[in-house]
Amino acid sequence: MTANEDQEMELEALRSIYEGDDCFKELSSVSFQFRIGDVDDPKSFLLEVSWPENYPETAPHISLDTFFNNRISLETKQYILSKMSEQVEANLGTAMMYTLFEWAKENQETLMENHQPVTTAVTLISNSDVMNNSTSVSKKKKDKKEQLTKSQKRKLIGRTDNKGELPRGWNWVDVIKS
Repeated sequence: MTANEDQEMELEALRSIYEGDDCFKELSSVSFQFRIGDVDDPKSFLLEVSWPENYPETAPHISLDTFFNNRISLETKQYILSKMSEQVEANLGTAMMYTLFEWAKENQETLMENHQPVTTAVTLISNSDVMNNSTSVSKKKKDKKEQLTKSQKRKLIGRTDNKGELPRGWNWVDVIKS
């Protein structure tokens, strides 16, 4: 069998085995993602595997560089990749995707035993903090009095009495008799 025929047969087998499984995702006919563990589990990770042209005679490319794995330390990622490479070497020349995925599921605890969650410098701000901040800024702006031009000030002074108040009825509307 040629490499392409082997790939087609393995692809068909993977589709039938993992049909309806939300842990498995086919990105293309030669690239796959498989989640090890539950989404909420801090020790879960996502394997991304792609086949080179001569797979299964050559090793598949295994990556942990997805966003889902951003909380996993570099040392843990390297350890997982080294253990996965050992499994790839042991199964080289055969259809190995199912074997790799199942081995990773069975050995998840061992692979993640030294896992220390990575903390990032991203600070989350709640909506109430944002709203409180914006209202305090708008209050400062509203507290500042409106600036009047010289002509506006002259008109205002001309309409007011000696106490600075407008005379009674200054904005009344005259009723026109017809």
